[in-house]
Order: sequence, then structure tokens, then C-alpha cells
Amino acid sequence: MERIRRSPHFADGVFRNPEGPPPADREEPRPAPTGSRTELAKTFFTKEARERRRPAAAVPLHPTTAEDLARPPATGLRVTWMGHSSVLAEIDGGRVLFDPVWGRRCSPFTFAGPKRLHPVPLPVASLGRVDVVVISHDHYDHLDLPTIRALASTDALFAVPLGVGAHLERWGVSESRIRELDWTESTQVGELRLTATPARHFCGRGLRNRQHTLWASWVAEGPSGHRVFHSGDTGYFPGFREIGAAHGPFDATMIQVGAYSEHWPDIHMTPAEGMRAHLDLQGTASAGVMLPIHWATFSLAPHPWDEPGEGTVEAAARMGARAALPRPGEPFEPTSDEVPTTPWWRAVASRRGEGRPDGSPTTADPRSAGTSTSGPDAAEAAPTSS
Repeated sequence: MERIRRSPHFADGVFRNPEGPPPADREEPRPAPTGSRTELAKTFFTKEARERRRPAAAVPLHPTTAEDLARPPATGLRVTWMGHSSVLAEIDGGRVLFDPVWGRRCSPFTFAGPKRLHPVPLPVASLGRVDVVVISHDHYDHLDLPTIRALASTDALFAVPLGVGAHLERWGVSESRIRELDWTESTQVGELRLTATPARHFCGRGLRNRQHTLWASWVAEGPSGHRVFHSGDTGYFPGFREIGAAHGPFDATMIQVGAYSEHWPDIHMTPAEGMRAHLDLQGTASAGVMLPIHWATFSLAPHPWDEPGEGTVEAAARMGARAALPRPGEPFEPTSDEVPTTPWWRAVASRRGEGRPDGSPTTADPRSAGTSTSGPDAAEAAPTSS
């Protein structure tokens, strides 16, 4: 609490988001919400809308994740998306696990709340050595109690934003294994350097503790100069350029592109905004791969489940950027020539004859599917949260 009170980002009893409006030349205007929340909630829960928020068949998982991870990456850098925002990054021999969520539901309850659209690619115990677990914030779809308890029995350290360590201590992680950081602070784990960087979001696992813990994006750098960025959850903001200038360019960025809506535009990015953030982080560098995260695993917003993937493909083509499109559990090396680029979700995207033979999105505007009183309010802060 002493460190929290001293933080320049903490005032009047709560943490504050970065200041400053988005650039005037942003790629995507923010439409104003239309209609009442009650009407939009009805739209959210219609049968047709529900059908579009889940795949028509089993999500194709990568079949040989464990075997692939048993071999060291040829380039020294390998990234494996496990679904949602969970990513294993192998950097110059160090192994970083970002936002691990292996639970069936991202919810305070075992019987209710958003549940998985696909199984985890492999059990936590099959991941092999994990040197450090990095948490972006304390929402249920990023900080998962069963997963943390499983990792607490390992030798992994935990790097978390200010205040989040209290959760871990209650769940059995010793204080000596927790590194709590404010924005711009760094910690060394072996030869890896981790830095907490700003994000535009919020926190809370209950109605009474909102804004009492910090949220962050993260930079991880190895001794050879390999660098990756994990956005956590965030709205688009000008600070991405500052992060890129201080720490970039990056071999890979892992960027949140799902669970967006016109009703919460400042805390989650659309795919177009996510790609803009990726380019901001890279500065003038044209290299570097963007991995879309925070999609395809839990349905947390009104948009179709596959729309973030399609939006990422479109934004990458329009902005001249590189996007990696791995199946859950599919390792890839960002600096190699073999980055996965096949839109795997198209084979399981359609329902009841609503197929996309050309692979095009279901809505012209990714925010046009409406919203509901669930969304981040019900998906990210208990008792109506994830």
C-alpha cells in the first residue's frame, strides 16, 4: 500500500489511466452508441446473435504442441498462443508465460459465466519449465485462480502490476516469488528483462475493489536483443508510440483485438486499432509480427466470434503490416520465414447457412453488432465479471 500511494498514477484512492486523446488521424472513427441498453441487451441475447458468437464446429487446435515445445527454437525466439491472451514466449533460453488462463470459465463461479469455445492445447503441467509468469491485470479472463494455484507449485516467479501480488499471496504464492511493478519499472529474471508499461483499462474482481490494483502492458527482452510486447487489455492511446520509442522495435507484438464494442471504446481495441498500436510500437521499423490475442476462446462481446480474426487480416493488408495467425497451441518463430498466415477459423465460422464463402466479415463496422449490459461490465468485474 505504501508503494501504491506513492505511485504517480494513483490519486484520490484509485489508479488512473494515461491521459490524452487519441490522434486526430486515427484509422477508425468511434460511432456514438445508439438505442437503449435494454434494447441492445435484447439484441445481445437473441438466438441468431448467440449463434454468431460461437464456432459452428470444433476449433482446430495444433496437434503437436508438447513435442514442438520440447525442441529449442532455432532463432532463439518462439511464441505460442494458447488461446485468449495466454502466450508462452521463449526468449533466448528464458520462458515467459503471459496471462495464463487454463480454467473452463473466466468467472468467479464454476457454474456460470463465459466458458471456453475450445479446450486448452495442452495441460499446464505439460508446458515444461516456466521462468516467470506475467500478469497484465486482475480480471478473471487474465488472472485465473486454478491456473495460478497450479503454477504456484512450480519454481516460477511472478511479475505483476502494483497491488496484484495480494491476490497471489492469498492463493499460495510466497512474497519472495512476486515482483510488483509500477509503469516504467523493470525487473530482471535470469537474463530476461521485464518492464511494465502503460495501458488504458481498469481493474477489479468485485464491486468493492475497482481501481485498487494497477493494469499494465509488458515488454520482455532477452540478452541477444530479442524483444516482445504484450498489450494485456487496453484501449488505443498515444502512449504506444512512447513505449515503442523507449523499448522497440519488437520482433513480435501480442495485441488485444477482441471483446470490443461501441459502448466501451476506451478500454478494448478493435482489430484496426490493434494494428495501429502495433505500428506505433514499431516506429519506423517495417519488420516485426503482430499476433492478435484476446479472441476466439471466450465470447465476451456482441461481435461474431471470428470477426477479430477477419478484422486483423483486413487491417494488416490495408496498413502493410505482418500478422501471425496461428491456431491455438501452434508455436512459431517471429523472425523466421515460416510465420503462420492461414485464416484457420473460416472452416468453422458459419452457422445455419450464414457462411462466408469469401471469408469476409459479417458486419461492415466491427462495432455495429450492438452491446449489452454484460460485456466488460459482466465479463471483467465480479459479480458480473470475467
